[in-house]
Amino acid sequence: SYFASRLPQSATPHLRLPSWPARRLMASMTTPRLPFLPARTRSAVAATSSSSPSSPLPRRSIKCSSSTNANSAPLPSTSRQPRAPVADGVGSADLNGLRAPPIPVADSPLPAYRDPHGLPRPLTSADLMESSGEGLKVAYQGFPGAYSEAAAKKAYPNCQTVPCEHFDTAFQAVQNWIVDRAVLPLENTLGGSIHRNYDLLLRHELHIVGEVRLAVRHCLLANRGVKIGNLRNVISHPQALAQCEHTLTELGIEHRQAVDDTAGAAKLVAEQMLQDTGAVASSLAAELYGLDILAENIQDEKVNVTRFMMLAREPIIPRVDKPFKTSIVFSLEEGPGQLFKALAVFALREINLTKIESRPHKKRPFRVADDTFSTPVKYFNYLFYVDLEASMADPKTRKALGNLEEFAPFVRVLGSYPTDVSEV
Repeated sequence: SYFASRLPQSATPHLRLPSWPARRLMASMTTPRLPFLPARTRSAVAATSSSSPSSPLPRRSIKCSSSTNANSAPLPSTSRQPRAPVADGVGSADLNGLRAPPIPVADSPLPAYRDPHGLPRPLTSADLMESSGEGLKVAYQGFPGAYSEAAAKKAYPNCQTVPCEHFDTAFQAVQNWIVDRAVLPLENTLGGSIHRNYDLLLRHELHIVGEVRLAVRHCLLANRGVKIGNLRNVISHPQALAQCEHTLTELGIEHRQAVDDTAGAAKLVAEQMLQDTGAVASSLAAELYGLDILAENIQDEKVNVTRFMMLAREPIIPRVDKPFKTSIVFSLEEGPGQLFKALAVFALREINLTKIESRPHKKRPFRVADDTFSTPVKYFNYLFYVDLEASMADPKTRKALGNLEEFAPFVRVLGSYPTDVSEV
């Protein structure tokens, strides 16, 4: 046989091992093994059985206890269960120097792990608000007639709008429970991102609960009786002036003055009865302040859309039955490929990114890129704002953020909210 061929030649004539089927047959004919007992106990039982073969072994009942005696080895289960692996390949040793068998696997399976992020959270007041905004107080930046007020009315048609002088004032109004929501601009198709609001998102503990897109149609406004040829100056918000730069030049208006708000510019022209100065604002502002509309749709590009964010003190419950967007911000350590690794955690899970914006890290403005020279090279340190085409209710989104947190020193979810799919 195989085993006999592996024995020394001198030992082969004196020992012949049976073949494998024969050993299986012999094993089936032997008496069942006794349960595990210490070596001395087994020898004593064997001596008793040899001296009194006809007398049966006395049976002893064993009481199970939750505590284990340190001087005795645990008895294994009588059922034939596979043994759990042990670190050194053998059972543990007791105080008598005896080896105990490994603890058998339990019959009942362990309870399944449940992700705590997947558990439902209690409803908040943000979830119970009427979608029409009935009874809501909504803050916006600017004077009545501003584009932000129109966006607030589109987001919450029946709300009570509350004008605020600055963006920071609107954030504070929500945080201090003066208003329920705020609707503030985040980016424009012509002027780009409103960086001030990105910085304020990080400073305040508010949540993005929705977005609304508004088509911006600029008008050139002036007092009654004033013609375009009389205008030597025009005032408006810097973004509005930038969006109408070429058109204003073609109209022969060379001087521009920036103010805090488009509606505020219209209000200033009306209150001071300016005859050589016009304002770039909305048709609603012309109606509110009694101005004439000298030209409509004066933006350089006909498609001019601003995306506004809706802010609340509490987040809403994300869903997967409708398009959702998730906005996050994170920072990265110095090293090659760090941004690539951060974006890869979403690409590998087929999560689409709709926007990425970098802003200087104000608390840590510089990072040392190479300290091998006598003078270390310092570069700007950045925060990355990213919009994901995904919902936090999706497990793969949570896994992607968990993966990002493994190497990003700072990660914060700004909000998970429905995507605006309405026509503009």
